[in-house]
Amino acid sequence: MNVETLFRPFTIKGLTLPNRIVMAPMTRSFSPGGIPTKDVAAYYRRRAEGQVGLIVTEGTVVDRPAARNDANVPVFHGEALPAWKTVVDEVHAAGGLIAPQIWHVGAARGIGPDWTPLGKVDSPSGLVAPGKQKYEPMTEEDIADTIAAFGKAGRAARELGFDAAEIHSAHGYLIDQFYWPGLNTRTDRWGGPTIAERARFGVEVVKAVREGLGPDIPLIIRLSQWKQQDYGARIAETPDEMADWLLPLSDAGVDVFHCSQRRFWEPEFEGSDLNFAGWAKKITGKPTISVGSVGLDGEFIAAFGGAGSQPASLDGLIARMERDEFDLIAVGRALLSDPNWVVKVRDGRHDELAAFDRRHMAELT
Repeated sequence: MNVETLFRPFTIKGLTLPNRIVMAPMTRSFSPGGIPTKDVAAYYRRRAEGQVGLIVTEGTVVDRPAARNDANVPVFHGEALPAWKTVVDEVHAAGGLIAPQIWHVGAARGIGPDWTPLGKVDSPSGLVAPGKQKYEPMTEEDIADTIAAFGKAGRAARELGFDAAEIHSAHGYLIDQFYWPGLNTRTDRWGGPTIAERARFGVEVVKAVREGLGPDIPLIIRLSQWKQQDYGARIAETPDEMADWLLPLSDAGVDVFHCSQRRFWEPEFEGSDLNFAGWAKKITGKPTISVGSVGLDGEFIAAFGGAGSQPASLDGLIARMERDEFDLIAVGRALLSDPNWVVKVRDGRHDELAAFDRRHMAELT
């Protein structure tokens, strides 16, 4: 494989990545009480030492009582912030770049049968799945406080010295619950029959985070059509609907769209080979990150059921990047298995690439 395309630098808002490879955000439940440990900092440092172009952290939650659904998921406020400063310092000491993924799970179900929310659950309409009501809808006060909490997280990212920040707006979590008509049945200004109406909450979150970050730090947003509640769900059925969804987010301050698919090579709409990230770039004119089963022969959803994967060719990915379909590629499981994956790909050491095993998801290697 000719991997030169993957190793071209990329600059956004004055931040220059040494290559086009991003470490995908992956939930790592190794932060007891929500505080990242020294082992977490070392885990990220190893990926920086392994020449990842940009590390996007695991989801780390805003300052709302029920923003997380696992007590060992990290938070991004209060006593956790000095620990995140340690993470930033470790990554920078190794020459790396890092962005926090700022998160709120909304009404997504908890991890484990005994999980109970730590406070009032935030969700647009109290639904945990289409037609399944479990909680009360968010009030105007809840919505205002949640938007403010995202803005506070943006300020923290700037003050801690992160190089960029990403808003988690995908996979059936809080912001995505507002986009999805299956979970947003509101009739006020935060709901409505069109995606442009249902995107207002996401737009206000972007504005708040942008204000907190300041004008010069790149802001990424992660989006998906599929949801953990429904793998076949779609927000945008046509390019026009996708424009109604993405352009307001772009105008609000998003610099990079991180477009999550289960398989990055699948086209988004009939009649075009462009994937989700390709369409997002075409519609917005902004840089995009693609992601989904990169470098492995099995898709990542199967990993949650225990499936392993073997290394796979990157030729198809490289071909898409050579024609500028998207700008960056996020790699998940391959980097969980091997912090030196990037170096091995760069140096042509393909016979040394590791297979992915389900146990890697339960380790901080």
